[in-house]
Amino acid sequence: MNVQPLARPARRHPFLSLVAARVREFCREPSAIFWVYVFPLILVLTLGVAFRNQPVGPFAVAIQAGGTAEQIRRTLEQDGRFRVQLCDEQESASRLRTGRAQLVIVPSSEAAGGHAYHFDPTQANSVLTRHLADDVLQQAAQRRDAIAVVDRPASEPGGRYIDFLVPGLLGMGILGGGMWGVGFAIVDMRLRKLLKRYLATPMKRTHFLAAVMASRLLFTIPEVLTVLLCSRLVFGVTSQGGYWPLGLLILLGAFQFSGIGLLVASRAQTIETVSGLMNAVMLPMWIGSGIFFSTERFPAAVQPVLSMLPLTPLIHALRSVMLEGASLWSLGPQLALILAWGCVTFALALRWFRWN
Repeated sequence: MNVQPLARPARRHPFLSLVAARVREFCREPSAIFWVYVFPLILVLTLGVAFRNQPVGPFAVAIQAGGTAEQIRRTLEQDGRFRVQLCDEQESASRLRTGRAQLVIVPSSEAAGGHAYHFDPTQANSVLTRHLADDVLQQAAQRRDAIAVVDRPASEPGGRYIDFLVPGLLGMGILGGGMWGVGFAIVDMRLRKLLKRYLATPMKRTHFLAAVMASRLLFTIPEVLTVLLCSRLVFGVTSQGGYWPLGLLILLGAFQFSGIGLLVASRAQTIETVSGLMNAVMLPMWIGSGIFFSTERFPAAVQPVLSMLPLTPLIHALRSVMLEGASLWSLGPQLALILAWGCVTFALALRWFRWN
């Protein structure tokens, strides 16, 4: 009687097995799902509402009592953009110093024949309040403009702060996902002795590291799609340059920060160590890469350093595509820098990585 040998089950490639394992492990962590998918939506909604388009003002003005103070108060209140308070000299100075007033007006009797304006020239709102209040008071005094002008307010999508903010939040999400989703996960597996078990399997180091990066890319796609869909439906944010170039930039950014996350976690032995290293790497990018405001606010001397931070070229490229409709060909320097960071950090992580 001939007995046929049992067929061996088809062995899956180690890379695919590791990717599947990482996906299952991620789906079993409710907290991870919250921070990856829910928290970015909360950021978009809260910041979008906080910085939504709304009328300028009201501008807080303190008028020092005496002289024509009552007349100035009535004139400014008729405009509707000012919140006016009559105060004595000490209270007026206190309001300006503590930010409760952007402008203090000293009436004519105490300013040698004209109003005196006290304001902070380093604060945009204070300077704007000074010029608006002066314009209202000058017109009330029968001033006539020599040139006729027409105001045409612009509020179309693309020029709002929320349009500027969404690419920055996308970059911040990709940064956090690559650092915490890759670096923290590897150190956690090292502490649970999982890496020693992987070492005993017929698997190359390249397979493991590439699988961790690939699984992070898979998690990034729905995360980014959720943010883009929410910002479009709620705030009307669109990409002027289309979504295919945007998708390529997002994948390149995820590759870049996955490589940096691998490098940070390549030899870290404890959660405290990897947390400190990741915060040290991410903090300069949170501050200097232009997530919430333009990098042009920093002095020219530090611009070369800021432009070399991994997050800076990614956010610049995302904003160029979404706000200006730029093509990928015009973003060659940014793409080259993103690829360089990803390839170099992955190569170094592959060289320095330890299983235990």
